[in-house]
Amino acid sequence: MPLPLPSLDVSAGLLPFVAIAVPMVAVTVLVLGLVRPTDGRTPLVTQALLAVAVVAGGSVLLLALLFVFLDTNGTTAWTWVLLAFNFMMMVPLGLWFVGQIVYEDRRIAARSWRWPAGLGVAVTGSEVLMGLLFAVGGASGGLSVGRAFALGLSSVWFFWSMAGVMAPLVVWAPLSRVGRAAGWTLVAAAVVGPWVRSYPLEGGAAMAVLMAGAVVALLRPLARGTVAGSDGPLLLALAGAFVAMTASGLAVALSGGSDAAVLGFGGVMALVMVGEVSYLLRRSYAPAEPDAAPASELAATARPEPPSARPGPVAGP
Repeated sequence: MPLPLPSLDVSAGLLPFVAIAVPMVAVTVLVLGLVRPTDGRTPLVTQALLAVAVVAGGSVLLLALLFVFLDTNGTTAWTWVLLAFNFMMMVPLGLWFVGQIVYEDRRIAARSWRWPAGLGVAVTGSEVLMGLLFAVGGASGGLSVGRAFALGLSSVWFFWSMAGVMAPLVVWAPLSRVGRAAGWTLVAAAVVGPWVRSYPLEGGAAMAVLMAGAVVALLRPLARGTVAGSDGPLLLALAGAFVAMTASGLAVALSGGSDAAVLGFGGVMALVMVGEVSYLLRRSYAPAEPDAAPASELAATARPEPPSARPGPVAGP
C-alpha cells in the first residue's frame, strides 16, 4: 500500500513562489552558520545583527508575496514585492555597517540568551510566514484568519522548512549524547508534523509513538546516571515539550482535524522550534560537557590506596 503523503499545496501558479522559498531556507541556514563559532570564541554582535536583519528581510519579502494573494490590484501587490527585494539587498548591509560603528568588535556573551532567542524567534516566524503564504496561495477561495493560520502552521512548507533549518544546527552544535538525541527527535517531529493535519488519526498516532520512543530512549541514560549536569534542565524542558506535542497531536486526531485543534498543535510546535533553535545556537557558544560515567564504572576504576600511603603511627627511635 502506498504511503499517504501530506499535500504540498503547490499548483503551477505557485512555482515562482517555490523558486523564491527554497533558496530562502538555504539562506537561513547560511546566516545561522555565520553566527556559529569556528575559532572557539562567540560571534561578533555585528554578525548576529546581520543574521537577524537577513532573516527579518526574508520575512518582509514573504509578507509582500502574501500580499499578492490578498490585494486585488496586482500592480500594487507586485510593487511591494519589488520593494521587499530592495529591502533585503540594502537594509541588512546598512544595519551591519551601522553595527560596526556602534558595537565595534564586541562579542556576544556566552551565557546570554538574548541573541539566540532573537534569532530563534526570527527564524521560526519567517517559516511560519512561509507556511501561511502557501496555505493562502493554494486555497481555492478566501480563508478566514483562523483557518489561514491553522493551515499555515500545519503546512509542509512550515514543518519541513524548519526541519531543514534545525538539522544543520544539531550537527554543528557541541552536544552530549542526550542533547543530540533530543535534537534529532525534534527534527523528526517536524518531519512528521504535516501528517497530523492531513491524516489526523495516523499522524497523531505517529507523533505519540515518536514521543514515547524518545522518552524511553532519554530515560535510559537518566536511570543509568550518565546524564551530564547541564542536561538536567534540558530533560525537564523536553519532558514538557513532549507532553505538549503529544497532547496537541492527539487533540487533532480526536477532533477529526478541527481548525482550533490544528491551530493549537501548530502553535505548540512553533514554540518548541523557537526553543530548539535558541538552545542549539546558545549551546554552540560553549563546549559540551562530557557525558557522566555510570557510578558502577567509577567504582570499578577507583583503586585502593596502597598501604604505604596510608597515615599511621610514627615509629619511635
